[in-house]
Amino acid sequence: MSVQAAAPPTSTAARHSGAGCAPLVEVLERYRALRIVPFSGPGHKLGAGAPDELVNLVGPELFAADVWLDTGTSDRALQDAEALAAAAWGADRSFFLANGSSSGNHAFLLGALSPGDEVVVARDLHKSMLAGLILSGARPVYVAPRLHPALGVGTGVHPGDVAAALEAHPAAKLVAVTSPTYFGVAADLAAIVGVAHTRGVPVFVDEAWGAHLGFHELLPPSAMATGADAAVTSTHKLVGSLSQSSILHLRAGRLDLARIASAVKLTQTTSPLLPLLASIDACRRRMALDGHRLLDRTLRLAALARRRLVHLPGLQLLDADRLGLGPARFDPTKLVVDVSGLGLSGLAAEQALRERFALAPEGSDLCSVICMVTVGDTAESIERLHGAFAALCAERVPVAPAVRPRSSGSVVAPAPQAMTPRDAFFAASRAVPLTRAAGEVAAELVTPYPPGIPVLAPGEVVTAAKVAYLTHARTHGMHLRGPADPTLATIRVVVAPERSESPWTR
Repeated sequence: MSVQAAAPPTSTAARHSGAGCAPLVEVLERYRALRIVPFSGPGHKLGAGAPDELVNLVGPELFAADVWLDTGTSDRALQDAEALAAAAWGADRSFFLANGSSSGNHAFLLGALSPGDEVVVARDLHKSMLAGLILSGARPVYVAPRLHPALGVGTGVHPGDVAAALEAHPAAKLVAVTSPTYFGVAADLAAIVGVAHTRGVPVFVDEAWGAHLGFHELLPPSAMATGADAAVTSTHKLVGSLSQSSILHLRAGRLDLARIASAVKLTQTTSPLLPLLASIDACRRRMALDGHRLLDRTLRLAALARRRLVHLPGLQLLDADRLGLGPARFDPTKLVVDVSGLGLSGLAAEQALRERFALAPEGSDLCSVICMVTVGDTAESIERLHGAFAALCAERVPVAPAVRPRSSGSVVAPAPQAMTPRDAFFAASRAVPLTRAAGEVAAELVTPYPPGIPVLAPGEVVTAAKVAYLTHARTHGMHLRGPADPTLATIRVVVAPERSESPWTR
């Protein structure tokens, strides 16, 4: 199982003074200082050819930095920056991604797996990881996250369930889990890694919501700190880089790093927005030099928000104690505010916060509003948040919290598998009414947003419970992505699927 990885490319990062350097930022600064006249793409030519309304919207500085460097200069600066990122996050090799953690999931699964390979994967996977399974042709062995018995919130995949899946599927080539979840819950990664490594199987973590982990001891440990072999993390979500910017981290030993590097090149644009990549570099430098202090402040602000919100009538907040988890299993910067005690759905509460109070939550589901506290927050922003919720609470008479299905709960439990995701995706399909879809084999993804976990995945048999959930979600205005019919009156199902009797079928 173990593959000796190729050595990372020779980098000139050693010529720099270390963490205080930002190679991509510096090379862009030099370009601008030389006042170069470009005869290359992008065609807006430092903004001179851009529409005036666009320049007014985003500012001339973005266009001035959106340039094309010669390939050698760009490649050297990127390698230097990636080497410094690997050191900051504890990896052997890291890759900057210009299309978010989604593209990291695609690249990693494409590079680490081959068609027909079995992979033990948590069923609360993001849709991009499912897309990676389609690209690679791998066969998922889904493992359901454990659920809190009263709250219905996923508390992560249990190491014992991973062990059982590996015992039943000894040919599995990979374990893939999501941690932390959209709701801030971290899996017991150290135990999962131990279970997998005992069997010689590498572990990949979709750590999109955990770029800040590893920079403060009061946060859950990062994936790389627990010994995971690879992780993808979204620097844009919590540490301040531009949207779409993420990093894929790899550890040598159990993975073919050269093959994964090739997959990264195959799946990334050859015309990246350099300010986007430079923003990763700048944020890496800031976190390496000052991350602990910044997160100290962030954690204090998150604690302040919790103390104030929890005393408002009708509100409840998720935290480690309420979920029965230790502090190492929950990210306190994620505020999951249950508003069902106000007689509201999370979707309705989010709409009110946006339209009436000019506040933009991260998202909502049928029960909760989800808000992020990051290094960009201040005491003033926390006061605005508290004031808006206080105004909502003052208008409502508290009621008994409703029991509503969560998009991270039992509705994403594994269903019987009839086909691989790839085979179902490419199979002939037909549209059937959602109300009559139970027993059919899904040919498309149906994904509530947020959090982006597919309720229906290609190749799974559609269950009555999932039909009921989607009907309920559609009625209450939940945003759904993936289905060819955006109204979800119909879904695409496989025409006459061949049911497999292989050991991985469930």
